[in-house]
Amino acid sequence: MNKIKTLLYILLFTIANVNAQNVDEKQIKSIYDAALTKGQGYDWLNYLSNQIGGRLSGSIQAQQAVEYTKSELDSLGLDRVWLQPVMVPKWVRGTPEFAYFETSPGHTTNVPICALGGSVATPQKGIKAGVIEVQGIEELKTLGKEKIKGKIVFFNRPMEATLISTFQSYSGCVDQRYSGAAEAGKYGALGVIVRSVNLRLDDFPHTGSMGYGETPVNQRIPAAAISTNGAELLSTTLKLNPEIKFYFKQNCKQFNDVESYNVIGEIKGTTYPDEVMIVGGHLDSWDLGDGSHDDGAGVVQSMEVLRLLKETGYKPKRTLRVVLFMNEENGLRGGNKYAEVAKSKKEKHVFALESDAGGFTPRGFSFDCSEANFKQVQSWKTLFEPYLIHMFVKGGSGADIGPLKNDEMVLAGLRPDSQRYFDHHHAENDTFEHVNQRELQLGAATMASLVYLFDTYGVKMPPKIKG
Repeated sequence: MNKIKTLLYILLFTIANVNAQNVDEKQIKSIYDAALTKGQGYDWLNYLSNQIGGRLSGSIQAQQAVEYTKSELDSLGLDRVWLQPVMVPKWVRGTPEFAYFETSPGHTTNVPICALGGSVATPQKGIKAGVIEVQGIEELKTLGKEKIKGKIVFFNRPMEATLISTFQSYSGCVDQRYSGAAEAGKYGALGVIVRSVNLRLDDFPHTGSMGYGETPVNQRIPAAAISTNGAELLSTTLKLNPEIKFYFKQNCKQFNDVESYNVIGEIKGTTYPDEVMIVGGHLDSWDLGDGSHDDGAGVVQSMEVLRLLKETGYKPKRTLRVVLFMNEENGLRGGNKYAEVAKSKKEKHVFALESDAGGFTPRGFSFDCSEANFKQVQSWKTLFEPYLIHMFVKGGSGADIGPLKNDEMVLAGLRPDSQRYFDHHHAENDTFEHVNQRELQLGAATMASLVYLFDTYGVKMPPKIKG
């Protein structure tokens, strides 16, 4: 009799699992179908990119993006849409930068550069000095003040081409961009030129944030990125003639902080309204291109998640929010402000998903979560395989959702194919025509599907420790 009961229980359990699987398959298919036939993300991105353009924190364009995305979220019929004030830095590039190197008096070669975000300007007439090439910050100590003082330091460590994960390659050399000026200034350098963080050889200099640490304002030195082609040419010329002079001029300026906003939209949960799940990207971008991949794509995909769930008739159990963060690129003020307000209101966030890796073909997700939650994710792999989503790995999630982290919640990041991402990252060619509509909408559907599954089955909470 006991054996019969056990077999019956197993049979009923199996039937229930099969039925649940069928329901999930149908819901996920309806999400992908809606995304690929009725998607709105590409049109939203078209407006952000081509009507507004680059959205540097503190700029008029950033404010226009706030107003536009709020109006579009208002039109979706969400339960609530609001702006969350946040003070952000205001750095302005000024007139275009100019640079050349001189092999002998009167013989010059122009090279493409751009100021790094947050850099000080050069003197009004620019800087002209000898150049010393290094492969990284650690090399400065070896050379010492005697060889560096009065020179322009040229950081020329490239991204590691053998690494399949281009984000890992990026991490391996971005320190020279961020901290190069602060460190070179300690040895008396007059300025720094940094090889663009880009795997491709081209003529686009790539900007990005940099910092001076505790360096007093009057001791800060200017920093610029040079295109990869420019870096190759400069390095080769230096080997032939170490006495060449480098000249550059930039006119950037840091102003006082200004008020901006995170844009937030919400669907209230039907069963667990106090449990909050968020999906988001950052609304600001650099000013050289129009920020289509970084991170206009993530913004419109996140908006699409809520729209797609409404389009398919899904009513979430938990409260779902889209958060369009301001100031990820040069301060992370939006992400920190959102977490600060959530904490002050004692909101219970259980899940957060960020898209900030471009609008290319989605491959999967990375997760910052417990082992129990990661096992749950792995059990869903078969649901994603028909859409060629196969990568589920433990690792990072996203910069803006990072401040929310605690031991109970799941943080996740959409992981598109990254091989072309750094061709455009922070450069003039991060523009709308480089985003493929179908790839963009596949990413939105993939995000919506993961949100659906976590909302349906919940987050696995760690066992309570008996005290």
